[in-house]
Amino acid sequence: MTNTVIVTSHPYDGSFCHALMASAKAGAEKAGNTVDVIDLEADGFDPVMHSKDLIGFLKHKAQDPQAIDYIERVKAADHLILIFPIWWELMPAMMKGFIDKVVFPGETFNYTKGGMGMASNLPNLKSTTIMTTMNTPKSLYRWVFGNAIQRALVRGTFVKMGLKHVKWMSCNMVKKSSDAKRQGWLKQANVIGARQ
Repeated sequence: MTNTVIVTSHPYDGSFCHALMASAKAGAEKAGNTVDVIDLEADGFDPVMHSKDLIGFLKHKAQDPQAIDYIERVKAADHLILIFPIWWELMPAMMKGFIDKVVFPGETFNYTKGGMGMASNLPNLKSTTIMTTMNTPKSLYRWVFGNAIQRALVRGTFVKMGLKHVKWMSCNMVKKSSDAKRQGWLKQANVIGARQ
């Protein structure tokens, strides 16, 4: 049995991000997976790295009780899914705060000898999927804005910390997309959620 952890961040319950989350969750449950949804907005998560958090980062020990709870839940994941909108070409502050406080030395990764490299401290995690929504054309996001999520989150965070099998599903031009296109994305999210 696969333990799927879905982390979502969007302030509007009627958003397409929420629809993607519901579809991924339904796919996971239909496949017999256990599902744990972390809704950062509903939890009232504090995304700010306060001084105590930064000191904890230096000491390799998380300080925020909610972040510690998230860390333990992520450690139990076989498949991790992050769902969020892209605003101003990057993730919202709530999701960035989740990364800052959960991708934490001594907790979800360790530094290798010499301190130059990183190694994952998530032995259960087999795959990670990022699902994003945006209203920017795919070619513009890639060639003009430099594929910021690919560079900063996929490679600059997850691959750098030692995760394997990291995929990114980008839903572009959502506002102008047809119902058929949206249904295709939801079906894709359902299949991703069902991953064993």
